[in-house]
Amino acid sequence: MCGRFTLILDPEELRSELQIGEIPALYTPRYNIAPSQPVLAVVDPTTREPIFLRWGLVPSWAKDIEIGSRLINARSETVPEKPSFRSAFMRRRCLILADGFYEWQKSTSASKHSLPYYFYLKKHRPFTFAGLWEIWHSPEGDELHTCTILTTDANPLLQPIHERMPVILNADQRWKWMEPKTTIAELTALCAPYPAEEMDAHPVSTRVNSPSADSSELIRPAAGLFP
Repeated sequence: MCGRFTLILDPEELRSELQIGEIPALYTPRYNIAPSQPVLAVVDPTTREPIFLRWGLVPSWAKDIEIGSRLINARSETVPEKPSFRSAFMRRRCLILADGFYEWQKSTSASKHSLPYYFYLKKHRPFTFAGLWEIWHSPEGDELHTCTILTTDANPLLQPIHERMPVILNADQRWKWMEPKTTIAELTALCAPYPAEEMDAHPVSTRVNSPSADSSELIRPAAGLFP
């Protein structure tokens, strides 16, 4: 599962590296993006303009937005069949901007907290998660745009920490993911684990456990060795 991530790079670096449009003026670097908070995403492959979506997908048929807290991730292997995701999978795929994410290693001792790790691409390059997005209308007629991050099996770097990882799309894959004519078989193939040799990781402070924490200290290496 992917429950927290970062987006801290300069807007011009994001534009250049990801080949996307203008970053919204409201963008600020975030060291601890949490569910229900705004995330930057590209939903239109033609304009490639990033917009803000609420993290936690709310299907169009949902009675209220509470379901979003349970749909922050979607298993890539089952999204074509799941009622909550299949419509978005076929029609509303998106790219969620990021430059790192956190995962927690469960403690073998009941008295200890899980240990958080920070994962990122080498040279700390920005990347995109494979995502799905939806439009939900409130009873009052207001629109809410929400999203979820797809997950896949963990690569060898993540396996000691967690059995799943977010689907990361490289430059050759991200616009294929957005192409309306891409087949289900092709989409499924894009959801493979990202190459471990292109990533790095290190343990970080448990301060990241608090959604209100948001500073550069959160991604600094903590004492301890990566397994």
